[in-house]
Amino acid sequence: MATTTRQTILQTLSRRQQCTIKELAEVAEINPISVRHHITRLEAEGLVTSKEERHGVGRPRRVYMLTKAGLERFPSRYVDMTVRLLEQIKQNLPAPVVERLFTQMAQDLADEQAVQLDLEGLSVEERLDVVKQVLNEEGFDVYWEQKGNAYYIHETTCPYLHIGEAHPEICSMDRTLISTLLRVPAEQIHCRLDGDDRCTYTIPKDNIPVT
Repeated sequence: MATTTRQTILQTLSRRQQCTIKELAEVAEINPISVRHHITRLEAEGLVTSKEERHGVGRPRRVYMLTKAGLERFPSRYVDMTVRLLEQIKQNLPAPVVERLFTQMAQDLADEQAVQLDLEGLSVEERLDVVKQVLNEEGFDVYWEQKGNAYYIHETTCPYLHIGEAHPEICSMDRTLISTLLRVPAEQIHCRLDGDDRCTYTIPKDNIPVT
């Protein structure tokens, strides 16, 4: 029973990237005290780690996520295949050509989304909600906020993270998507590949054109 419960916890963290004790208890259908016991064992085995995260007003909450060793319990063949393919491309093509390929791939995705969406007449906040929706559909966990005279788009999870560790050029995908949908360049100020806990893009409020 314990093994099954721990596997459920690991699988949940693999799917959701991070969870609280309460969220894990709901999925595993056991009480939070029992979940905390299993988490302690998984932390001791080096499969799970945690951090404090601010969530609205009040005290920070503690969230749990898989370590690199924990992530390796769930190998993804398509990720391995993608990494190998990119390695071959970079070995056989000049760097400028590879860079153009990434840029064009990102632009094609952004253009495809822009054609399907009707952004005309939307407010800045409504367009930011569209960006959030599109990125969520691509596998990101995203929220945005306004601080002072700028908007900040935060990506707390990224579907390209493991590929990006070997091929950081993949980061152009979401940056190009954001910039195309908002019609203004987005500046990345935080990146998970640099050790930050999230990727963050900033856009000065006055730079976003009014439709």
